[in-house]
Amino acid sequence: MSNSSIDKNGNGHRRTLSSRRSFRLGRVVATPGVMQAVSSDELLASLARHARCDWGELSEEDRKENDFAVSRRLRILSAYRAGGVKYWIITEADRSATTILLPDEY
Repeated sequence: MSNSSIDKNGNGHRRTLSSRRSFRLGRVVATPGVMQAVSSDELLASLARHARCDWGELSEEDRKENDFAVSRRLRILSAYRAGGVKYWIITEADRSATTILLPDEY
């Protein structure tokens, strides 16, 4: 999946801002803790970001690890925050499942 935009000078040439691969989420589950702490709308929005390879609040090094993991079928972890509550989204290496959870539920 790639995102493009019109060049700032208006010449109509498109340039790639990012080109990231998509990946299967598998069965999506959420823990009771995260379901209680974060609204369903926030969870769905974050899940969509995760599926678009927007890793949320990760360091640059962890973002690069995720980018590598997508193409190598390794586990993928994203981190998000809603209303001061930090939560993770983890897609398993075999892409069979994606879990949304609080860090202390890991």
